[in-house]
Amino acid sequence: MKRLETFAREGGRGKNRITFWLAAGLLWGTAAKKVCAAPADEPPCSATRGLDGTNASETSVPADLPGSARTGLSPAEGRADGAERFWDWHLQNTDIVQGYPAIPAKYSGPNSLPQGGETRETISLDLFFGVRLWPGAEAHLDGLMWQGFGLGNTFGVEGFPNGEAFKLGSGVPNGTIARLFIRQTLGFGGGEEDVPADQLTLGGRQDVTRLTLTLGRFSPKDIFDKNAYANDPRTQFMNWSLMANEAWDYPADALGYTTGFAVELQQPEWALRYGFFQLADVPNGLTAEDQYLKWPHVGSANDGPLLESWGMVTEGERHYTIGRHPGVLRLLAYLNHANMGRYQTAINDPTRPVDIPATRAGRFKFGFGLNWEQEIMKNVGFFSRVGWSDGRSEAWVFSDVDYTATAGISVKGEAWGRSGDTFGWAGVANDIAPAHRKFFAAGGTGILAGDGALSYGWEKLLEVYYDFKICPGTHATLDYQFITNPAFNRDRGPVSIFGARLHWEF
Repeated sequence: MKRLETFAREGGRGKNRITFWLAAGLLWGTAAKKVCAAPADEPPCSATRGLDGTNASETSVPADLPGSARTGLSPAEGRADGAERFWDWHLQNTDIVQGYPAIPAKYSGPNSLPQGGETRETISLDLFFGVRLWPGAEAHLDGLMWQGFGLGNTFGVEGFPNGEAFKLGSGVPNGTIARLFIRQTLGFGGGEEDVPADQLTLGGRQDVTRLTLTLGRFSPKDIFDKNAYANDPRTQFMNWSLMANEAWDYPADALGYTTGFAVELQQPEWALRYGFFQLADVPNGLTAEDQYLKWPHVGSANDGPLLESWGMVTEGERHYTIGRHPGVLRLLAYLNHANMGRYQTAINDPTRPVDIPATRAGRFKFGFGLNWEQEIMKNVGFFSRVGWSDGRSEAWVFSDVDYTATAGISVKGEAWGRSGDTFGWAGVANDIAPAHRKFFAAGGTGILAGDGALSYGWEKLLEVYYDFKICPGTHATLDYQFITNPAFNRDRGPVSIFGARLHWEF
């Protein structure tokens, strides 16, 4: 953790650069709006052109699917036109500003959300490139630039309000190769279907029954725990609890990526997935490849021993319809192994504050998650996630949450004449295991929490957003989040967080 703290100091140092990127994004939105007024026979401003001369614009999906329920893609991603692309590239920029007023707090600790209120900004810029290597094989690269900090340097709230706020905050632009992987797809018949082109997929037709192998550096969230309505903080809900199952301590570095492989078997009505990924040698740390793929250079970054520091995940997916309204159920199970501490062992030691690193040994951490999406009527969808983890071993990657339950709705704006707009509402309840509560009460610190003491209560939050389309590929969003008992502490909060987002891609 200490090596990450050096990146999180002096958060105001990059204000001028942040202002520049925000202004650039606003200028892009203004210019894009004018370009989008082009004649109907010209491609829209969001189009990209591949070697085959085809254009990939915004999603065009069948009316009876919620976004793209069969693939788990968000409604804004790709389109399925049957044209095979030999290469493609995409660019995206997301700027988020969030702030909150002063909050009541009886005390504060090392990982507390600042009591006096604050405003923070984050910026991300990705250049995606994909190329077809041979039949069924694709190689993809994602160059990521980021800058900015989460509220409280990304401490003090478990359902953290900004999914673009990395633990590795920076006042100056940083860059990395976030993804670098090969995907091989083997078809086994069952007819063909159009696979939409998106930032990590070359579009084309593939067999309905197929086996897909992915090897390299990517995010486990690229493949597992997807949801058509709550998956991407760049275009949908911003909260961490709504972009993923927070009880899943998913294997990744401090930026959300790692090296591993995944295999997927897809059938017309169901799918099975398995993945194996490397973990860093310290909680929320950087993995070995970050030494070479991140700039500025990080110096020391290491994986744990290959056979001793890893995360495995399996997922089963079932498609169904109620009337003409499709739905998807996904059941996830995970097992991690690393040099983890144990909460009960730490609190048995009379030392205060408790010392979790002193208890570390090779241990397992496991859990389960259920992910549900269901179209209720045209342009209206419901979603939910519930998750459970054992709550005994130290949280290693994502958050301190042991139990979570989320539910919400997503509504497209066609009913009020704004088909490109989206309204979303969701509620979240997060909890921790009894030993985990005692650990925080004794002054322990975790990935996100650590107020020095604890008056325990469920962390509960509400998020409401309205995303409006400026033109194809360019959207702006207003967001509000209300959080009670932040970091499970009734002695702090509630917190009202106001946010705005500008996102463009082509």
